[in-house]
Amino acid sequence: MQFLSFEKGIEVNGQTVYAIVDGFKLIKSLAYKHLKEAGVGEVEKDESVKINPSTWYSQEAWLKAFESISKEVGDSVLYQIGLAIPRNAKFPPWVVDIDTAVQSIDVAYHMNHRKGGREMFDPTTGKMLEGIGHYGYNRITGENKIISVCENPYPCEFDKGILTTMAQKFQPLAKVKHDDLKPCRKKGQKSCTYVITW
Repeated sequence: MQFLSFEKGIEVNGQTVYAIVDGFKLIKSLAYKHLKEAGVGEVEKDESVKINPSTWYSQEAWLKAFESISKEVGDSVLYQIGLAIPRNAKFPPWVVDIDTAVQSIDVAYHMNHRKGGREMFDPTTGKMLEGIGHYGYNRITGENKIISVCENPYPCEFDKGILTTMAQKFQPLAKVKHDDLKPCRKKGQKSCTYVITW
């Protein structure tokens, strides 16, 4: 399901949280409004919200901001925020093509979240902590097609934006389509499936 964390106490780094502001582009005041209402960041004198890149913020609060954005503004902004994630979040350095780009999303997802004060991906050991779900990768043999099952608490269109940016980084004509025949978080399910073609 969208907007409901899988576990209590998960945190997201400020560098990633800033994607909400970045995704609103010219209407940053609306981003600040939703972040303030969710209790994310420091409210400045000018009513803007300061997001410190090195501070960790509650995932539950960040998800509340996503939910209120969804209700007030709609899916198109959630998609724009997803497009902004690769500009704002940490990603692993080994991304060289569309396959590694899509594979890296799950690693980056865990790098930018922490549980019990520990980042959820350790680059020295390659170990990943569970508790936030995953971004899947399944390359269809002999086709220019990748299936990504995204099982996490983030909104559908947000994930579509992340997948689109990462796929188009190496295949500019790549298309990402939500598979409407599969479960959907908007309908109370735990995952959404996306088909990436180029």
